[in-house]
Amino acid sequence: MSSGSIDPSPLLSGDGRRRSRLGGVASFLRRTRTARDPSTLVRESATDQLEERQSGWAYSKPVVALDSLWNLAFVVVAGFVIYMSREEKPVVPLRLWVVGYVIQCIAHVVCVLAEYKRRIRGGGEREDRRHAEAGYGLVPDLEMGLDYGSRPGQGRSEGTSFAKQLESANTMFSFVWWIIGFYWVSAGGQALTQEAPQLYWLCIVFLAFDVFFVVFCVALACVIGVAVCCCLPCIIAILYAVADQQQGASDEDICQLPKYIFRRVGGGGGAKTNGGVITKIGSDPPIEHSLSSENVECCICLSQYDDGVELRELPCTHHFHCACIDKWLHINATCPLCKYSIVKTNDGEQEEV
Repeated sequence: MSSGSIDPSPLLSGDGRRRSRLGGVASFLRRTRTARDPSTLVRESATDQLEERQSGWAYSKPVVALDSLWNLAFVVVAGFVIYMSREEKPVVPLRLWVVGYVIQCIAHVVCVLAEYKRRIRGGGEREDRRHAEAGYGLVPDLEMGLDYGSRPGQGRSEGTSFAKQLESANTMFSFVWWIIGFYWVSAGGQALTQEAPQLYWLCIVFLAFDVFFVVFCVALACVIGVAVCCCLPCIIAILYAVADQQQGASDEDICQLPKYIFRRVGGGGGAKTNGGVITKIGSDPPIEHSLSSENVECCICLSQYDDGVELRELPCTHHFHCACIDKWLHINATCPLCKYSIVKTNDGEQEEV
């Protein structure tokens, strides 16, 4: 049965569970960053991106239509079986459980359609996020990316929709209702196959579908969590392929960022090094910056900088491999560490995306 905090569907509820699971991944990363590891902050930012894009995809027109049709199909099947089994008299109130299940399906469809219409009228969840995060990340400091849980306006954007609140209530009820149904089916035992075979197998199918969706969504969340932690460049490449160009930076914005050549110093070229020096490309006289041994690693791909590799430095002074950060900026025009925006307004000021 559905146990997520967003989507209460007792049938096709995978979208809400994935959304809540991704939120759980982000929360887990926040709780495990006590060492203030920059690579953890980058992965948290990637998780937030996945969560935001999945939320928008879950309320796209094709998915909403499929979700509604799927749930209504189960409502029709349940109604048909109830009618055909009107002579059956089970020892436990399976018919009542099926009726309650149908009510959950209808309530879910109503909530999804109401939220879908609200997003269309209000410009979508993406605009809510942009307004909620306005003014955030204007200070180019790593510490600004350490308390995502208290972003201004976040509670407002999540709490204004009555449909979402109703979904949460339906989710809690559906979880309890699934337990009740499982108990009644178990208590009835094999006698139900003789006394009320149609109602019995209908309940079994409904309960099995719920278990399937829960297992599927948990497995998907685990795969996404492992991929974000261990193979972030692959996740960024996928996001880049489906990126909304209105959200990310343009090629012109990215090309304006300075590029540097990295040169390793000390350590004899081995794993242990005293750091390195980056030299700005095209500068005359050469502009150089020293990097400590802790800063000679790309926080996105977790690979150490090799001699002669090209790096790109953001206005907040954070630097990454050009290939890594360019794809990220096409997805989101902010630094993955401190959320500092690289997009310039007409007045030349930095703005937050």
